[in-house]
Amino acid sequence: MRGAMTRLGVLLFAALLCACRGHAVVPEPTPAHASFTLPSAALQETRRLNVYTPPGYDPAAATRYPVLYMPDGGEQEDFPHVAATLDTAIRAGEVRPFILVGIENTERRRDMTGPTQVEEDRKIAPRVGGSAAFRAFLRDELMPEVRRRYRVTEETAIVGESLAGLFIVETFFLEPGLFTTSIALSPSLWWNDDEVVRKAEERLTARPDVRATLYVASAGDDTIGPQSARLAEVLRANAPASLKWRYESRPDLRHDNIYRSLSPQVLRQYLAPVPPH
Repeated sequence: MRGAMTRLGVLLFAALLCACRGHAVVPEPTPAHASFTLPSAALQETRRLNVYTPPGYDPAAATRYPVLYMPDGGEQEDFPHVAATLDTAIRAGEVRPFILVGIENTERRRDMTGPTQVEEDRKIAPRVGGSAAFRAFLRDELMPEVRRRYRVTEETAIVGESLAGLFIVETFFLEPGLFTTSIALSPSLWWNDDEVVRKAEERLTARPDVRATLYVASAGDDTIGPQSARLAEVLRANAPASLKWRYESRPDLRHDNIYRSLSPQVLRQYLAPVPPH
């Protein structure tokens, strides 16, 4: 277990990063998109969603599209750059047409974290440990609503970094069938004394038939790399053949720039057009 001062430093850094993400100084150009609100019984609040549909999308046509979900999906958060990346890649033929659903934050650190027994973890926000409720919101409320509003396939993906990356990896192990592809950049796997990593082998062996894709990357300036590398060791030893996974260490990137630096490449790789037979 790392010392209290090291953990506190990580928490303070994460807090600064989150503050910067939530208050963009210069608005980014964003492709045309729609927004709607959805009352949530699971979260006991109303959430705002931003939805990008690909070029040529026609709600009256028969064509259906896979969906990429993203936490931190507000218009002042990461939605603009992910939507712009996706739009550019689709128009260039580098990515299949996807619908993008951005989930705007209300209490990010509550939604992205599971319960913790570590006192330092609890200092990051007045409320933490709400990931199960947020997952229920996605599974039982948001995804059915997206299926109702838009012409979608059963293929789903999710992308996020830091605490959102933690949520994505936790969700993969607890409900591996919820998303076809899970992309976690610099995930905060230190949460609750590395719980996700500690329980990874047990959860993998309990689901030998899991069919999914998991990508995890760590940056060079954070303390997440060791946990991510240990997770890769567990996957290497225990992942079933039906699970496609990759861990990538990126010492050239920082925790505060890995999302914008790496997501264009990773989205092009994991959402790429299916090659002809």
